Order: sequence, then structure tokens, then C-alpha cells
Amino acid sequence: MRRRDQKYLYGLRGTPTIEALEHALDDLEGSHGTILVPSGLAAISFPLLAFLSSGDHCLVVDSVYGPTRLFCDTLLRRMGVETEYFDPAIGGAGLAQRMRANTRVVFLEAPGSNTFEMLHVAGMADVARRGGAVSMLDNTWATPLLFRPLDHGVDLSIHALTKYPGGHSDVMMGSVSANRETFARLRDAQMQIGVNVSPDDTYLVLRGLKTMAVRLKAHEAAALELASWLETRPEVARVLHPALPSFPGHDLWKSQFKGASGLFSIVLAGGGEREASAFLDALRIFGLGYSWGGFESLALEAHLGDRVVAKAPTEGPVIRLQIGLEDVADLRRDIEGGLAALG
Repeated sequence: MRRRDQKYLYGLRGTPTIEALEHALDDLEGSHGTILVPSGLAAISFPLLAFLSSGDHCLVVDSVYGPTRLFCDTLLRRMGVETEYFDPAIGGAGLAQRMRANTRVVFLEAPGSNTFEMLHVAGMADVARRGGAVSMLDNTWATPLLFRPLDHGVDLSIHALTKYPGGHSDVMMGSVSANRETFARLRDAQMQIGVNVSPDDTYLVLRGLKTMAVRLKAHEAAALELASWLETRPEVARVLHPALPSFPGHDLWKSQFKGASGLFSIVLAGGGEREASAFLDALRIFGLGYSWGGFESLALEAHLGDRVVAKAPTEGPVIRLQIGLEDVADLRRDIEGGLAALG
């Protein structure tokens, strides 16, 4: 104990259950090491805190998860970190033009939050590496079963394990999986801040991993069926789903991802908040909620007014749909009821 070479010396440093989940995620991600934290947002804030200091510059894709933007614009700003948002469509060359001598982090999300813009991940990770910055990617939509960021040169892969890995809407957790070059600094930050997860929650995510592949296939099939049908509806201006050939980023998705999950959005053909509320209020099977990835189908209106350069669709309200594991015919009838309520 004096030498601290006993493996399980202190709960914060890990338990056999925590280690089992860390190793399982390393196997899925192809990573050198993984840390576990109590939420998906913590999995975003921890690596940003670990790799940024006062005076640093951080590049963040503008289609990022809203709470990521809030963290950058509040706590990181108070720390003296400058965050610059870039259009997901700029590509590697455009990103290279925005790199500075003090750029320390490039933060990516693919597909983008709510509107699902795609990135050429390897190209952007290469720009970050050549510029001396650490690249991070929020991979919650795809899980490592459908996309492995580290295989594309990204340094850190971030997940809300609350979503598909947990899979049952009964646990909150996040993970950060790192390559060999970045893991030690990430683990040090975790120990210095003093955060880990409980064995009971860890067990629930280990349980979820056992069925994740089967569940994802069901989510994918149902979502694609409904997305394809929604493209034919006159009440819908656009369907934002990377696996649809009509989607602008489809080729990028097809060349990098092994499949799709159950989350996509529709843009209503006209209207505003009143029409969005009418659609959502008419739903009976879909719940109204944020935390997708479980059995239940969910819907909400996406608010995109905080974007800087990647502007929101203009045709009408954006409705995000999480397609759960209910019967597809029942979900279709429920959506039809929502569309009928638009008048």
C-alpha cells in the first residue's frame, strides 16, 4: 500500500466492474484506454478541461450538441479559452485555414446534432494533428459498432453511454476512449478532478452492451423505413437522415460509416412554433423528450438559433425523431396523426 502498487487500492481509481466496462469499450473502439464519467456531457467537458488552458484556441464544428456549445461559451470562456465555430461543410482545407499557433483542440461531431451534417473525419483529424492539436469526436449517434473514430485518425472518441450502450433509459454515463498518445493526460485529469462511476451503473451499461448490436439493427431498419416514407409526405419539406440518398452528406456517410442508428429529423413544410406544437401534441406513442437511445420513441422540436455559421433549415420547424423499438406500423400511424394535426 505504501508503494501504491496494489491494483484496487481506492474506489476512485477503479473497481473490477469499472475495469471490465473500460476494457469492453477499448475492444469496441480500438483504443488504448477509456475513462468512465457520470454523464454524456461530462464525457465532453472532461477532455476539453484536460487539453485546454488559458490562452488556448479551440475549434468546434458549428453543428455540435447544444450543451457542448454552452460549456465552451461559459466555463471555457471564463478559463480564458477562445472557442471558434466552423461550418461543417468547409472540409479539411477550410479547417486548415482556421488553425492557429495556439489551437490546441479540434472538436468534431458526426453526424451533426439535430441536422446531421457529415464530415470527412480523417481529413479533419489529419489537419488537427499536423497543427499540433488534439482531435475529439462525439460519436454518440453511431456507437463504435457503426463508426470507430480512432481508425480515422481521431485522438479521442466520446460517447453518452446513457444512449444506445445503456439502451434501457435507466442509467446515466459517459465515456472517453483515447489513443496511446493522449490517454495518460486524460486519466490524470480524471483522477485530479476526482470523478468516476458507480459499480451498479457500470453493470447496467455492461448489460446493455450485450444486446446493443441487435437493438441497433432494429432501430436502423425502422428509422429508414419511416424516413423513406416521410420523404413522400407533402407536409414534410426535407428529411435529414444521412443514410438517405437524397441527403447532401450521404456519400460521406456511406464511405465512412457501417450503418445508421435510429435518430433523424424532419423539416416541416412551412409554419413555426404553433405548427411544431400541433404536430408534437398530437403524438400518442412518441414521448416528448431529449434522451434518446432507449426502447421508447421520442420527438421534440430542435431549436437551432444558437448556431453561428451552419444556419438552421428555413422551410419550417425541425422535428427530431428517435425511432424506438415499437411496432413500425404503429409509429407510422402516430406520425400520420401528427401530420394531420398540422391542418
